[in-house]
Amino acid sequence: MQLSTVILPIHRWSEGQKNWRLAEDLGFHTAYTYDHLSWRTFRDGPWFGAIPTLTAAASVTRTLRLGTLVTSPNFRHPVTLAKELISLDDVSDGRVTLGIGAGGNGFDATVLGREPWTPRERADRFAEFVALLDRLLTEDSVSCDGTHYSAHEARNIPGCVQRPRLPFAVAATGPRGLRLAARHGQAWVTTGDPKLYEHGTPEQSLQAIRGQVEKLTAACAAEGRDVAELGRILLTGFTPDRTRPLESLDAFVDFAGRHKELGFTELVIHWPIPDSDFAVDEKVFEQIALEAPDQLR
Repeated sequence: MQLSTVILPIHRWSEGQKNWRLAEDLGFHTAYTYDHLSWRTFRDGPWFGAIPTLTAAASVTRTLRLGTLVTSPNFRHPVTLAKELISLDDVSDGRVTLGIGAGGNGFDATVLGREPWTPRERADRFAEFVALLDRLLTEDSVSCDGTHYSAHEARNIPGCVQRPRLPFAVAATGPRGLRLAARHGQAWVTTGDPKLYEHGTPEQSLQAIRGQVEKLTAACAAEGRDVAELGRILLTGFTPDRTRPLESLDAFVDFAGRHKELGFTELVIHWPIPDSDFAVDEKVFEQIALEAPDQLR
């Protein structure tokens, strides 16, 4: 099982770059960042763009994989996003993973001055978005007249460093999203069942995630794909356990082991942020980063 982290883009680069360097030194597999324009309780504080942040991170690291967790159609268009991703993949020498999801109804959904999409429209847009982005990252020239997204002779030469394109980690729990993960993904992402966050138990969470895995397996079978081909990524911090697994090395190894039994190949933990939902002991965090992977092998 691989251990990764997500570093929120809340620090000026003069300070923030230290975290990305340290993430590599600690041996994390991937360091992700959120691709939002603002987010939850951090809305009225500093928040920087994901792609520029990852580009800067690529310049101060050498082996650490980098990624978004996740990008969504809320304020992105496949044509412009593809060009930025190809550039980022080049700068990083092929170390980029695109975490991608349908998005939600938060600030990003209304920042461009429109009403939030309905769940059906969001799912429709996500399906079209992912399919077009897949083509844009694998073909030199793409023309497409879609319902929501179009491209006219979009050129993407020389393409990604990673071939045939950089990997997609598709965040999904519903049937349409899971089919997209099965069809286009190299990995699948979940945060668990959000309905259990406030009042559920760890045992209920495990059962719900087990059900998600079973639905992913069925979606892969419908696409004629072996589910073992997909990585399974759990973004922690949103299950009923919250940050309790980060209170000690033993607690984390127990938490990770129970999810490894469900077939998860990668766990992502939030970089510590004092006075926030992600406030954890930095020494324990570093101990987990350094020692937990060996215990989970």
